[in-house]
Amino acid sequence: MENKERILKLLEEDATLTTSQIAVMLDAEEEEVKSAIKQYEKEGVINGYRALINWDKTPVAKASALIELRVTPQRNTGFDEIAARVMGFPEVESVYLMSGGYDLAVMVSAKTMQEVALFVAKRLAPIEGILSTATHFVLSRYKDGGVVYDTEYEEIDERGSNLID
Repeated sequence: MENKERILKLLEEDATLTTSQIAVMLDAEEEEVKSAIKQYEKEGVINGYRALINWDKTPVAKASALIELRVTPQRNTGFDEIAARVMGFPEVESVYLMSGGYDLAVMVSAKTMQEVALFVAKRLAPIEGILSTATHFVLSRYKDGGVVYDTEYEEIDERGSNLID
């Protein structure tokens, strides 16, 4: 089925689409779409479905941060062992192996910036093999997961100047 990549793109844009809706959009049979999705889930191509929440529009207190980790790779496992330990914390949302000035990028969230700071100081930094950390707090989200958040800022044209009504 040549529509398999298109199925993935549609689901990436909107995971709430039904197999029936996708089939209509692709002019395909619903059973083909169901079969392709099941195969992708089985192969680990599709790893889950989730909603992107704009927590700033809720009464829920939430602070997020990107933490850069410089680590010493472990014998026989490289970065995998440390990444696995870091992933085990409930505050950790994402872990990425990076190229450049640091080794792991870790996205974390907690109720407050102080909780994030305590997590880094008391639980993350002491892990054997972690050489240093640098914490960057997320102040505002403009776009996340390909979704543009509803923000209150003026539209800017391609040259970078404010548009005038």
